[in-house]
Amino acid sequence: MKLSVFCGVSVDGFLARPDHTFDFLDTPGQGPHGFDEFWSSVDAVLIGRRTFNAARSFAGPWAYGKKPVFVLTHRQPDFSSLRGAVVEAIAGEPRAVADQLEERGFQHIYVDGGQTIQQFLAAGLIDRMIVTRVPVLIGEGISLFGPIPRDIALRHIATQTFQGGLVQSEYAIGGKPSKPARKTVATRKRQTARSTREN
Repeated sequence: MKLSVFCGVSVDGFLARPDHTFDFLDTPGQGPHGFDEFWSSVDAVLIGRRTFNAARSFAGPWAYGKKPVFVLTHRQPDFSSLRGAVVEAIAGEPRAVADQLEERGFQHIYVDGGQTIQQFLAAGLIDRMIVTRVPVLIGEGISLFGPIPRDIALRHIATQTFQGGLVQSEYAIGGKPSKPARKTVATRKRQTARSTREN
């Protein structure tokens, strides 16, 4: 089973404003940028409780259509108002949740929502990440990334630009993280001597 992230962020790295709204992601004239193709490739969605509450508050039809949606929460949400939606609560640590979904036969999971993305990245469970940067700075909000227990190496697949100034980068997760070269004693002495001469 593969777990993927497809998200839009401001240039300063925020998924949403502090109140969980994300109007800034709707850039006029931006055109298609691959989400429809991505959406057709996933067979289920995994979101956190806050993302679920935000999606439920939208006017109009349920944002995820008939796609099975799993809400990561320890409390049973009220799904009664979501007529026709396929929504289910799921709980546990990221690895246990991924195992449950795989045992049920799902092949490709779309992981969405800031905290959920962060938890599954930290657990080493995300395989692919597509991040689209919208040309705006909002200053504060809900960050895409948070603290991680170790370096997470990303293998760059592609970067492309779209109408409206969108810049989209795709990464595969994994591989050995690159480490900065250590400065030897001799190198440090040369740099010190150079600095002394320049001053």
